[in-house]
Amino acid sequence: MPQTPFPAAVQRVVDAAERKGVTLDIRVFPEGTHTAEDAARAVGAEIGQIVKSLVFVTPSGEGHRPILCLVSGPNRVDLARLAAVVGEADVRRATAIEAKDLTGFTIGGIPPIGHVGGLRVIMDPDLGRFQTVWAAAGTPTAVFPVAPRTLLMLANAHVAPICEERRQADVLAERAGLTSPEAPPSQEH
Repeated sequence: MPQTPFPAAVQRVVDAAERKGVTLDIRVFPEGTHTAEDAARAVGAEIGQIVKSLVFVTPSGEGHRPILCLVSGPNRVDLARLAAVVGEADVRRATAIEAKDLTGFTIGGIPPIGHVGGLRVIMDPDLGRFQTVWAAAGTPTAVFPVAPRTLLMLANAHVAPICEERRQADVLAERAGLTSPEAPPSQEH
């Protein structure tokens, strides 16, 4: 069996992209890129360029139907908006165990592609503001740069406004470096 330079989780992401004709440029950071803030620092990008892959679930018979939200770094998913977009009244954030079971990846390294099962994928339109965004590549230490249009195609995503509205004053303060974007400890990219 040939040896790959990547852990199995990262190789699944690489293989998923290659099946769609895309070669990824995987970057590994020993210090980790577990949070959007960590990832932005590591790659030298704006926090808005960091793709958080957040797993949500809706009830489905005996289990849950997963929804993967690809969200720009400073943004937060608005559950009411997400519920309206997916046409489900009952949507909640997946637990860490559910996220791992449904995607095959651990929080902090959940990529937009390469999951163990099928996921419905919704993409935050804010990611389209950038030429390049950075997504997790299967572990908390690996990321890859990608154009938003390519990300959309790779993830077979649907673009929809699923995030909370941000106050203009908060956006301006962040840009001026007066505050850091608010993110709960469980946020991953």
